[in-house]
Amino acid sequence: YAPARCTAAQTSAEQGVLPPCHHHEAVHDSQLVPCTCPLFSCPWEGHLEVVVSHLRQTHRINILQGAEIVFLATDMHLPAPTDWIIMHSCLGHQFLLVLRKQEKYEGHPQFFATMMLIGTPTQADNFTYRLELNRNQRRLKWEATPRSVLECVDSVISDGDCLVLNTSLAQLFSDNGSLAIGIAITTSKVHNAEAEM
Repeated sequence: YAPARCTAAQTSAEQGVLPPCHHHEAVHDSQLVPCTCPLFSCPWEGHLEVVVSHLRQTHRINILQGAEIVFLATDMHLPAPTDWIIMHSCLGHQFLLVLRKQEKYEGHPQFFATMMLIGTPTQADNFTYRLELNRNQRRLKWEATPRSVLECVDSVISDGDCLVLNTSLAQLFSDNGSLAIGIAITTSKVHNAEAEM
């Protein structure tokens, strides 16, 4: 279990809005990636190879090892917007789990969970991730292909292409304000079959 919460930069928290995705229209090195820690107005840019060290050193994001882990998000009652973030290292790659509490409609906070690969979209297509909530004889699973950190996590969440829980559903699976999320990463069967041909 590893509690980790990415607290908003003070201005974002006070305004109650998420910073926009970084769309750079100016000419720049296409190999550079903006900081992938949501809710931080972090001006950092760097190459994919140094994203992990930036997240660990600057934003103090914890990293868990293993194909299957359990992430414990604490203080679910905090006001929206709030992010809980963990890095997951397995199968030779690093993934970023983002759990966000956000109001899509005023007064109705929802929880959004997605997995991003710290790599390219082509690399992300090689994996499948599973998020599982399991409590009080109830089980809820979400399985999908991770997105690349080169894509904007805000757009993944606004599109709803992730695990989405309303408050009452989140409460069914929470224990004293904490939500335990089982995370499993596997290589995609489609790509395994292609490799064998």
